[in-house]
Amino acid sequence: MKIVVCVKQVPEINNVKVNPETGTLVREGVASVLNPFCEYALDHAVGIKSARSDVSIVCISMGPPQARSALMRCLDLGADEAVLLCDRKFAGADTWATALTLASAVKKVSPDFDLILTGKQAIDGDTAQVGPEVAEILGIPQITYAVDMEVASIGRRVRVRRESENGYEIVTARMPALVSVVKGEMLRRMPSFADIVAARGKPFRLVNADDLLLDESQLGLQGSYTRVVRVFPPCVRKSGRKVEGLEALDAAHAIIEFLRAEGFI
Repeated sequence: MKIVVCVKQVPEINNVKVNPETGTLVREGVASVLNPFCEYALDHAVGIKSARSDVSIVCISMGPPQARSALMRCLDLGADEAVLLCDRKFAGADTWATALTLASAVKKVSPDFDLILTGKQAIDGDTAQVGPEVAEILGIPQITYAVDMEVASIGRRVRVRRESENGYEIVTARMPALVSVVKGEMLRRMPSFADIVAARGKPFRLVNADDLLLDESQLGLQGSYTRVVRVFPPCVRKSGRKVEGLEALDAAHAIIEFLRAEGFI
C-alpha cells in the first residue's frame, strides 16, 4: 500500500509580520516549520503503517530550497521517502497552480498510490483548497476534515470519521482516494535520536518543472487564476466595557443606561 502525504513549509505563526507598505508577509529572518495540519496528516499515515507491514509513505512538498527542512522532519517522523518540487517556475502559484503541480508530481513519483493525505489547510494561507483541488484534478474521491481513519484490509476502502457542523460523520471511500485531516485527537510527536539518524539515509528527490512535463503557462504565477493583492492585519478594536460586581437587575440597568448614553436606544 502506498500513501502520499502532501506537506507545506510555513512561517512560524507567532513570528508572522506584515509589511505595512507592500502588504506582503515578512519572511526574512522568520523561522519556518512544517505546517501543523500536514504533520497531523503524516501522523495518520504513520499510524496506518504501524498497523500494516505493506505500507510505504512518500511526502511531497512544493517550495524553495529551504523547504527541505520540512521534508527532513517528515523523514524523522516516519516517512520513507521525500520529494521536493523546487523550481523558480513554480513561484507565485495560487491554489490551483499548486494543486496542478502536486497532482502531476504524484502521478510521476507514485502513480500507483492508494491514498493521498493532506492537512485541512496551511496556517499561512488558510484557504483549505489545495487538497480538494488535487483530488478533482486526479479524478478520485475525497473526504475532508478527517479526525481519524482506518483502512480496510479487504475491499480497498478507507473509513473516516470526519467533523461536520453538527458533530461527526462516518464516511467510506473506495481507494485511491484523498483525505484531508484536522487535528482531532492526534498529538504532535517528537522523533527519537535513532529516527533522526535513520532519516539521513532515506531517499530524497528533487523534481523541477521540466520533470513534470507541464507547459510553463500552467505553472507558478502564469498558471494562477487568482492573485493576492494585499495582506493586512485585522483592525485593532477598542476593548469593551465590563459590568462587574452588580446584581443581575442592577447590571441590566447599567447596560441600559450605557446603551442610552451611546445613542443605541
